[in-house]
Parts: sequence; C-alpha cells; structure tokens
Amino acid sequence: MTINKSMRRVLKALSFDGIEVEASRNLANLKAIDPMKIFHKTIDYKIYNGEYEIPVRIYLPKEKVVDGLPVLLFFHGGGWVTESIDNYERICARMAADTDHIVVSVDYRLAPEYRFPTGLEDCYAVAEAIFTKRFILNVDPEQITIIGDSAGGNLAAAVSLMARDRGVFLPKKQILIYPAVNWDYSEASPFASVRENGSDYLLTAGKMRDYIELYLSCEDDKKNKYFAPLMETDYSDQPKTLVLTAEYDPLRDEGEEYGHRLRKAGNEVEIHRIKDALHGYFALGIKYYHVQESFELINNFLRED
Repeated sequence: MTINKSMRRVLKALSFDGIEVEASRNLANLKAIDPMKIFHKTIDYKIYNGEYEIPVRIYLPKEKVVDGLPVLLFFHGGGWVTESIDNYERICARMAADTDHIVVSVDYRLAPEYRFPTGLEDCYAVAEAIFTKRFILNVDPEQITIIGDSAGGNLAAAVSLMARDRGVFLPKKQILIYPAVNWDYSEASPFASVRENGSDYLLTAGKMRDYIELYLSCEDDKKNKYFAPLMETDYSDQPKTLVLTAEYDPLRDEGEEYGHRLRKAGNEVEIHRIKDALHGYFALGIKYYHVQESFELINNFLRED
C-alpha cells in the first residue's frame, strides 16, 4: 500500500525540525503507559561499566527460564537522547515471543547529559559481560545476536566494530534496523535519501542534525568510526549482518551503504528495504504489516547458520 496524497499531507504537517530534549523525552515516555500491555515474564538486572550500574531488562519468551535459548541483545533507538527500556517494553516482549529468543534490553546512558562515547561504552560493557558469561543467565556466545533500531542500530554496529578491535569477543550475527551510521544530514550529504526524505516523513534531516550535535563531545567525533560507523575504512571480520531499511527514511541510503561495505569486505550480509515504510515503523506493533514483514525476515535470518 503506497502513501496516498492525503497521508502525505498529514505527514508533512507533523514533520518539523528541532529537538527540545525534555519535551521529546516526556512525549516518548507516554509509551510506557500502555493499556494494551501484554503479559510477559521479565527479570531486571544490572551490569557494571566501571562503577556505574547499567540497568538491563530480560524478556523471556516462555513462562520460566529455559536453558539453551538464544539471545537477542537489544539497543533501543531515540537519537541517543530519548527512549528507555520502559518505553520499549511492548517491542521487546513481542520480539521475545515472536522469535523464541530471550531479549536483553539495555538502558544505556543518554545524551546530552552523557555524550559520546558513554552510551556506547555502556552497550559494550553489557555485550562483553554476556559474551564472556558474566551474566545471570548461562548463554552460549554462539547463540547471541546483537540488534538495534535507529540510534540503537548505530550502537549495535559500533559495538561489533569495537569488539573486533578490542579482541575480547566477536558477535556471530547482528541485525541493524534503519541504522544511523553517518553524521552528515546537510544538503551536502552523499546520500540522496537525506534530501528526498528529510523533510516530509516525521524524522527530518534537521532533527538528525540536532541529535548528532547533542550526542557528540567534540567535532572530531564525526571522524570516529564508533560515532559514525561509515567512517570506518576496514570492514573485515564483522558479524553476519541483516540490514533493514525503510523506503521513506532519510537514513535509508546510509544503512544500505553500510551493508554494501560489509559485503564488499567479505562478510555475509542481507539488505532489505521495507516498501512504503517510515523511519520508526518497528514500534507500530506486530499486527502492522511492515512489522510482520520485518519479523519474517528476522526469523529467517536467525534460523540460518
């Protein structure tokens, strides 16, 4: 189903630049008040990054802990500035149920109070703890997939690069859902989707510029591969990767380009563009056809060796 003219007018009216941090957080937090909350078994836990305790929430696909279940290590989106494990409750519960995986959702610290690389180091610390079996559940490292959407896709890609570079562990698989892997959202961007989709489809190029400025610690961060994974020059030894992008998303082309670079470096990569989808569609619920299509692709990917 294509986006008709009436819907385009509505989307255009709702698309505006500028991020007011507290207002954006308050709006995002409304999602935690969920009258349709589904029943699911969760365990709240903490993992240390130095002296800081990182909250994580574990979602079980079954009523009780079952040994041997695979794990999805999930980093949420929100421009590195908004969202939380509470706001992603429904998404993570559905993800656990529909993939038959344990989902571990990470409440990493947010910018601008904690700028790059604090949130990323939180995510890496959780990943290292799980992969090296310093975790409440006994998990086979070969059965762990890193996954994230939007800014969380950025964090997932960066954790995989960091893991290779630090040499402590290496994920076998990663799933990047409309990931933010670049830093330039100006008219000079090398990616056409920034210009084609950057003003009328809810997430605007202007908002992305604001998110970037709130996340970075200094201008030199824009050259850092862990800040913007497309700044990497060596894409070797990366996990088997599934990239999902949305047709009407300013981030579409950079996500696909990241997949192409991983593939060119010899990694196994699948890239799928979800037709007619907008950035953020993954939060719309399992009955939404774009989400159903995505879970079909995700489950096919997870079943592959």
